Amino acid sequence: MSDRGDRIEPFSPRRRGTVDYMRAAGRRSNVHGLVEFDVTEARQRIRTIEEETGEQLSFTAFLVCCLARAIDDHPHINAYRDWRGRVHVFDDVDVNVLVETTVDGERLGVPHVVRGANERSVQSIHDEIRTAQESPDPTALSGLGRMALRLPGSVRRLVWRLPQWFPRQWKDVAGTVAVTSVGMFGRGGGWAVSPTNYTLQLTIGGISRKPRLVDGELTTREFLDLTVTFDHDVVDGAPAARFVRRLGELVEDAHGIPTLDEQ
Repeated sequence: MSDRGDRIEPFSPRRRGTVDYMRAAGRRSNVHGLVEFDVTEARQRIRTIEEETGEQLSFTAFLVCCLARAIDDHPHINAYRDWRGRVHVFDDVDVNVLVETTVDGERLGVPHVVRGANERSVQSIHDEIRTAQESPDPTALSGLGRMALRLPGSVRRLVWRLPQWFPRQWKDVAGTVAVTSVGMFGRGGGWAVSPTNYTLQLTIGGISRKPRLVDGELTTREFLDLTVTFDHDVVDGAPAARFVRRLGELVEDAHGIPTLDEQ
């Protein structure tokens, strides 16, 4: 039997880092909630702005803004336990977002931390994300970083224990919450469930059109599929539910996206 056409390729250092992250994240007490939010108003405002200005506002920037505002209203979500069992609650909402950019000619999602998102406008977050997307390689590894990824896996994975050991250092390196997206790579509805090292992570799924009663009339609306992941060691169910409810209110009200009259 011929093996012609088969090939063996090296496993990249970037992928080693991803494997280490996922294995460490799988040890946490993650709880996932699959929710749907009506984003018809937000999408319509984004389309209107694009028609008037020629610029398409980042949908991810909008969700980051809503997330940061919801955390401001429920600050104990923005917290980590340290190795002594204490809870560190942070004022700044530093959001690690997955930004689609080109690395070595290939379109990839790479992490970028938006600092102080709870003090930022949607436009400000949008501008930062667009700048990150245009960077040649925002995750380029230093010589020391490449060397670290060649260490044994058991040693490499110790870095992902930072959230449990030293929350302040984790915040400085990777932010306090995360937003990742699978919707950017495809079309249609659907959720994704992923382990995470963060106390809170939003995983953006697809957008689909469904019927909904609005003011007693049946109409077609656009719904976002969103996975909200909590570390149950830090956040209990009731506070998590209240946070998700507030997040949904902000998303469905198109928080932070101005109408033309407000621009």
